[in-house]
Amino acid sequence: MNITSAPVTDQVSHYVVFCLDDQRYALPLPSVEKVVHMVDITPLMDAPQIIVGVINMQGRVLPVFNIRRRFQLTERDIAMDDQLVIAHAAHRTVALVVDAVDGLVQCPEQDLLVTGDILPSLEHVEGIIKLQDGLILIHCLDAFLSGPEEKSLDMALQTS
Repeated sequence: MNITSAPVTDQVSHYVVFCLDDQRYALPLPSVEKVVHMVDITPLMDAPQIIVGVINMQGRVLPVFNIRRRFQLTERDIAMDDQLVIAHAAHRTVALVVDAVDGLVQCPEQDLLVTGDILPSLEHVEGIIKLQDGLILIHCLDAFLSGPEEKSLDMALQTS
């Protein structure tokens, strides 16, 4: 699935929603490049624990994040029916392993809760979307790796 940007107004934000177990998460649409079916992942030695390896995506070597580890969810083997969300972080393009992509959601700015105001300890969550059928946690992809993890990933990629 290629993600194309819909016209975005100042009052409504668009998010790509994905699932891990029974919880829904989201990334801002502008940061998502596309969603693809799982492919074979090449292990990457000496990478941070959140990195399970790398993939070759049209000539680009992308690190693959197992975000279950970051969110301290129950580990499970990556399955071929999982999906990869290809997204842009501050310093690189990455692939996120997700159970499934649920689609796009629009959120008026007034319905968005900023977590810093409610739960400042949630480092990777920048907001919460309230819907009639539950909550969606919006993640800050730029905060997924700490400074030392970024350096460790850079070194692992250079030596592979």
